Amino acid sequence: MSKRILISNDDGINSEGLHKLHETLKKLGEVYIVAPDRDQSAVSHSLTLYRPLRLDKISEFIYTVDGTPTDCVNLAINGILRDKKPDLVVAGINKGENVGDDITYSGTVSAAMEGTLLGIPSIALSLVGRSDFNFDYALYHSELIAKYVLENKLPEDTLLNVNIPNLPGEQIKGIMITRQGKRLYDEPIVEKVDPRGKKYYWIGGDELGFLDIEGSDIMAVKEGYVSVTPIGLDLTNYGHIDKLRSDLLRK
Repeated sequence: MSKRILISNDDGINSEGLHKLHETLKKLGEVYIVAPDRDQSAVSHSLTLYRPLRLDKISEFIYTVDGTPTDCVNLAINGILRDKKPDLVVAGINKGENVGDDITYSGTVSAAMEGTLLGIPSIALSLVGRSDFNFDYALYHSELIAKYVLENKLPEDTLLNVNIPNLPGEQIKGIMITRQGKRLYDEPIVEKVDPRGKKYYWIGGDELGFLDIEGSDIMAVKEGYVSVTPIGLDLTNYGHIDKLRSDLLRK
């Protein structure tokens, strides 16, 4: 029986990475695109609750939504594909990495989180870099990892966050199974003044610093490896539970 794959992203329906991924994954089964109708980068796991969502059917297998990546995956699984649930959700291929604490902001990773929350094995795919993207080897590894998950599934409440170096194939050293790294979000806010004399601000834009943590996703991609990080939905800090019980509950 043919596998059914749902793909989405946060770069929007016109993203090169989305359509190249679509063509590649069609080798593995029936592929649906349900993606935002515009760029929704860094919207995190935002779900639209206070206005109606509009769905536009482009073709039998391609839809756009005027909402977030989370909206797209939710609407696809609980709506469009309600009677024919996907076997796999794949988000990407994002232009730019989603490593370390990036995942808390990422619409790409959040699309995969939504798939995981709804009980579907899910993968987030990102191509590291800022420009001159070469998708060839990203597509190769995307197909390889998607095939693995289709055949082996994933543990409950676990998704894979995959980051692929933007390098020629001979420079990619292989796949490394990694832990989440640590970004340093200390870049200054950029303040400017508009023609009417009012201030406005830009957040981000500069290259972020990071901690040198051995085995992290950040270090892996900097060393030329494809990083594959299993991400759990349970955010509990179990190591701090006993201390809180001891210190807080005795007050």
